[in-house]
Amino acid sequence: MKAKKQRILILGASGFLGHYIYKELAPYYKTFGTYYANNKNFKSNTHFFKYSLESDDIVSLIESVKPSLIISALKGPFPRQVLAHRHIYQYLKKQSEVKILFLSSANVFDAYSKYPSYENDTRLSNSIYGYLKIRIEHQLQKLPKQQWAIIRLPMVFGLKSKRIQEIRQSHQLAVPIELFPNLVMNVCSADRITRQLHYIINRNKYGIFHCGSTDLIHHEDFIKNLIEYLGIKTSKYKFVYTTNDERYLAVLPKYNVLPKYLQFKYQDVLDEHFKTP
Repeated sequence: MKAKKQRILILGASGFLGHYIYKELAPYYKTFGTYYANNKNFKSNTHFFKYSLESDDIVSLIESVKPSLIISALKGPFPRQVLAHRHIYQYLKKQSEVKILFLSSANVFDAYSKYPSYENDTRLSNSIYGYLKIRIEHQLQKLPKQQWAIIRLPMVFGLKSKRIQEIRQSHQLAVPIELFPNLVMNVCSADRITRQLHYIINRNKYGIFHCGSTDLIHHEDFIKNLIEYLGIKTSKYKFVYTTNDERYLAVLPKYNVLPKYLQFKYQDVLDEHFKTP
């Protein structure tokens, strides 16, 4: 199938990352997206469909759009996410020509702490969020291998991201900003991730991809640098120690390594989005 004719449905396209993905892909593919009922900004866009995890039938929506690729960036109640993806899985079992690209998280490894995690490492999570992602990953991996791609992301930043909004709000309200001094992580930005996803889609790649900066940094150092780049002169901090030792929450590639021009470092995330003139 030629790339220009591919039909893509982005579930969660009105969200922060989902909308970045939509804007990246729309000029090149026949791209559709879903928006949450309360978000009226997309109501007049004929390529967007209102969808609620709590009340709408995901399969009916997919059947009406007839996509060749589904990108899942859904957010919402965890049990409803699991159920929606179970229905997607059942649909894909009968439609072998349709693929799914699922946005997962580094939190599928958050029970491990001593090393960064790679694509084929055993998943184990102590968090509800990580456990949710593991359940959905496990379900989708029952499909034929060429029918799915799992994109595991570390912390995602961008000027309109929830994390940046929370930092600005905390500063305005003089609320201490939480820092995790012992947490070693990698990071990514919405712009960098969307370029990587575009490559994966265009080259018809499949499997597990770890998309994030190729280098690591302590959470405390990154957030302090970020705050400086945002032009915030003084801030209050709350240091949170979950362990006395260094703890890793980082996903690095070993088997599905993307081309050099798509790789980036944590400094690129700061420079690209936050550096003041």
